[in-house]
Amino acid sequence: MPRYEYRCRSCGSTFELNRPMAESSAPATCPGGHEDTVKLLSTVAVGGMASAPSRPASGGGGGGCCGGGCCG
Repeated sequence: MPRYEYRCRSCGSTFELNRPMAESSAPATCPGGHEDTVKLLSTVAVGGMASAPSRPASGGGGGGCCGGGCCG
């Protein structure tokens, strides 16, 4: 289940809620009981190498959009 971050406009606290995507825009009450909250934009962290090789590694399985099956 996705986790969403919210900020309370009344007290300024930020908090996270686990909820279905369909409920991501539904009103959220802060832990302090205030209802004037706003959903924050999420940042996505992507792991990987700092510098990519200049050419794909030879051999099986590679990455890409579909695991290397459509790349020649």
